[in-house]
Amino acid sequence: MTIYLPIAELSVNIFIILGMGAAVGFLSGMFGVGGGFLITPLLIFYNIPPVVAVATGANQVVASSVSGAITHFRRGTLDVKLGIVLLVGGLAGATAGIYIFSWLRSAGQLDLFISLLYVVFLGTIGSLMLMESLNAMRRAARNEPTTLRRPGQHIWVHRLPFKVRFKKSKIYLSILPVIALGFAIGVLTSIMGVGGGFIMVPAMIYLLRIPTNVVVGTSLFQIIFVTAYTTVVQATTNYSVDIVLAFLLMVAGVIGAQYGVRVGQRLRGEQLRALLGLLVLAVGVRLAIDLVVTPEDLYSIATGGMGG
Repeated sequence: MTIYLPIAELSVNIFIILGMGAAVGFLSGMFGVGGGFLITPLLIFYNIPPVVAVATGANQVVASSVSGAITHFRRGTLDVKLGIVLLVGGLAGATAGIYIFSWLRSAGQLDLFISLLYVVFLGTIGSLMLMESLNAMRRAARNEPTTLRRPGQHIWVHRLPFKVRFKKSKIYLSILPVIALGFAIGVLTSIMGVGGGFIMVPAMIYLLRIPTNVVVGTSLFQIIFVTAYTTVVQATTNYSVDIVLAFLLMVAGVIGAQYGVRVGQRLRGEQLRALLGLLVLAVGVRLAIDLVVTPEDLYSIATGGMGG
């Protein structure tokens, strides 16, 4: 059964699109990531133009993140105060990212830039997460004490000024690195169509030393508003949000996220990080292959005139 996408200007199989949305929603709820880092490459693999994939992918992230965040809020694993500080930086970063996105598009370099960014980010983060989680599992198997977060352990981040007490997370931390992290995620959301959870979750755990139990819900909270803002601005500035595609992905994503949260509760933290690391790495490798493999059609036909 096919359906026509007006902005992407092509027909797609409705069941494949619903399957993508459900799968990414499931992973979003399970890992606490928006899922944009998966849905955008998946749409590109399915021949959706990257400009549309980025803007519409951000839209799908909103739906699955809302679903997951509500569940975490009910369970008391969402730090709203911390989420609001992240959001301040995120909105500023998203605004800057939209300008960069528009400039790259007008320069004709957007598609290549998006693919290269994905390969670099996914390859690096996937490898780091996988190595760390495998080491954690080895230590757990040998009954060795974990060195991830020792009480009283401080790094340079904790010596910065403008400290605020976040009661839900039980930490006393400067708002500067939190805003900076939010800003970086906002830029990536605009340019790559990602929620940024695959960067934000590890950064909150390892850099800011925020307890793992509140990281997932807080990450999803920030992702909701930054991706919603990005979607609206992309739709009004670049006219690249496909409403039909977004609706299908959102419906399936919300359903998938509910089941993902339940499964995620049953797995240990290091197991979740290992699975997420493998997933991130696999998508990065797939995109890298597409960049270096010679396409079947070496030539494309462009309308609007013939060259000499």
